[in-house]
Amino acid sequence: MRLILNIFIIGIALIPLVFSTPVSLGDDFYLPTLENVESHIDNLWTNFKKGYDIVYNTTTEELYRFKIFAYHVQMIIKHNLEHDLGLHTYRLGINKYATLTNEEFRQKYNGYRRQKNSRSQYSNIRRAHIPASPYTTLPVSIDWRDQGIVTPVKDQAQCGSCWAFSTTGALEGYHARSSGKLVSLSEQQLVDCSTNWGNNGCNGGLMDNAFKYVHDNKGIDDEKTYPYVGKVNIMIYL
Repeated sequence: MRLILNIFIIGIALIPLVFSTPVSLGDDFYLPTLENVESHIDNLWTNFKKGYDIVYNTTTEELYRFKIFAYHVQMIIKHNLEHDLGLHTYRLGINKYATLTNEEFRQKYNGYRRQKNSRSQYSNIRRAHIPASPYTTLPVSIDWRDQGIVTPVKDQAQCGSCWAFSTTGALEGYHARSSGKLVSLSEQQLVDCSTNWGNNGCNGGLMDNAFKYVHDNKGIDDEKTYPYVGKVNIMIYL
């Protein structure tokens, strides 16, 4: 399905962050209390490996990953208990990163890949300040998730495509507010097809260039039609 969007670039300001969301591994996969976590940790570990299709080559490696996993499970349970006491605004869950140390995660997934030509054709656009109307009462805060205009958390994998996710997130919210329909859009199309607009696939890009591509292309595919693969693919949309 192809979604046609009329885009007003300056008016778009919905840019969700991209993280990995916990996967549902069935009724047996639940977080116990701190008091009985030790008696359930083996079952959690088994379901985790099954759910993410993980097989370790050696017992030594599996034991090492299991210890990291067990530590994170206890940390998650403790955090969620504190959330229930009002000490945090969010809950945690087990996801595919549960067997990585913080250092391993940073080395594997963090880092800014500066694109070859980081200067955008929009670099010289001046910022505009539009004062709020004195007749308008603004809320103290707003959570667009509560308005039903934010798609579920996505995972860019080891591809420097955060610019594509920022673009689709903004367009998804804009389209949902305009039409009342929330549609997950294709980051992969932007990764594959917007090179001539100044982007570099998994090696960086700019939202400005991606917006221009969608505008010139008169639309963008949805996620189901053009799914994400986390690498530059053969362009399937012309």
